Amino acid sequence: MDVANKSTVSEFFLLGLSDSWKLQMFFFMVFSLFYVATIVGNGLIVMTVMADSHLHVPMYFLLTNLSIIDLSLASFATPKMITDYLTGQKTISFNGCITQIFFLHLFTGTEIILLMAMSFDRYIAICKPLHYASIISPQVCVALVVASWTVGIMHSMSQVIFALTLPFCGPNKVDSFFCDLPVVFQLACVDTYVLGLFMISTSGIIALSCFILLFNSYVIVLVTIKHHYSRGSSKALSTCTAHFIVVFLFFGPCIFIYMWPLSNFLVDKILSVFYTIFTPILNPVIYTLRNQEVKTAMRKLKSRFLNFNKSTPSRYF
Repeated sequence: MDVANKSTVSEFFLLGLSDSWKLQMFFFMVFSLFYVATIVGNGLIVMTVMADSHLHVPMYFLLTNLSIIDLSLASFATPKMITDYLTGQKTISFNGCITQIFFLHLFTGTEIILLMAMSFDRYIAICKPLHYASIISPQVCVALVVASWTVGIMHSMSQVIFALTLPFCGPNKVDSFFCDLPVVFQLACVDTYVLGLFMISTSGIIALSCFILLFNSYVIVLVTIKHHYSRGSSKALSTCTAHFIVVFLFFGPCIFIYMWPLSNFLVDKILSVFYTIFTPILNPVIYTLRNQEVKTAMRKLKSRFLNFNKSTPSRYF
């Protein structure tokens, strides 16, 4: 096919989740609430860990970075979707579409590596507690975070470079509420079979492989915990279970979507909503409502804030 003579698409039309006005208003209210809760919850975790010196330990350092990634993941497309429900304009420029692809893969790729780093941290803490301080040092934690962002950037750049090489010659309706390669490359004027293989090799298999590694590490950790009956072991079991819930709910939709990039099912949209809107809020819910240390630190932060307000004289009296 001679793609050189084909016109270049300047914008895409996002079909969204539904054409029904009532459903769109419902989605607007639900997603707005979830987005605000995600921003407030993850932002509160970041402020709490930074403000309390007792939480300046590797696990909470990694948790803070996870909150930052979740804030970013929830913000790359959700605000536009919410705004589109109000304005009715569901178009996005070509550059804007490429930008969404870049940030989506940046944040998801970074989070995958960071979740593996958190799994490694718990593995050393439970299976090799005597060597924990020497293995998981502050320098190692910083290196793990830098590595996660580096891998995320490299992965994202590969996806963007690939997307920029695709010829678009007419169809511009994206069957989703944001741009991602599995739906965008189906609009390209080339055979999508080869593109599907590329998607599977670069995203689907990578996500599946990382999930298998994480699953095996948590199995080892849980088996180790099972042979202990102290209170500390119960706390470790609760922490690792929470970590695995986040891992499963994050990896599950990603694996399904990218292992079958040529599918066109309603479930793909549902899963896209799940890991871009619902999953980011799991971080504050799991790590604050179930973690006594974080809740105690939040109460201290609240007390400090209230005392500061009381001690600040009013400018009018």
